[in-house]
Amino acid sequence: MGSGKSTIGKTLSKQLNVKFIDLDAYIEEKEGMCISELFKSKGEIFFRKKEFEYLKQILNSTDNFILSTGGGTPCYGNNMQAIIEASPNVFYLKLTIEGLLKRLAPGKAHRPLIANIPDEELPEFIGKHLFERSFFYSKAYHSILSDGKSIAAIVNEIEQLLV
Repeated sequence: MGSGKSTIGKTLSKQLNVKFIDLDAYIEEKEGMCISELFKSKGEIFFRKKEFEYLKQILNSTDNFILSTGGGTPCYGNNMQAIIEASPNVFYLKLTIEGLLKRLAPGKAHRPLIANIPDEELPEFIGKHLFERSFFYSKAYHSILSDGKSIAAIVNEIEQLLV
């Protein structure tokens, strides 16, 4: 969450002339409501089941595409396994707690997982989630250290690593 997946994905897709898919936007379109509404009205378990269902649909597509997942997507069910089996081009955009805090704090009201976290508790919350998710994130074939880098620099780094 907040690592720049969508921004980098969109920029990379334009540069490579490949379709861009944001998994959260795809889910919102298919379900007819935003992610935060899904969480509120149907709960996280429902959301995670739908997330896996739509992820598999996308991964089974024969089209070339760049996919941006939600920050929690790799951590549930067999999502990460499905992703790494589908492509050798799996990237983790890695930021420090400070880097994520700087990006997330201003718009936290629009992010269901952190919307109700007091500002003073946000660094600990982010650190805890990074620690819990690091096992899954580390399975990505490539980790891109993103703190202090421009969008263009990150996109260029990814392009150099594409198989």
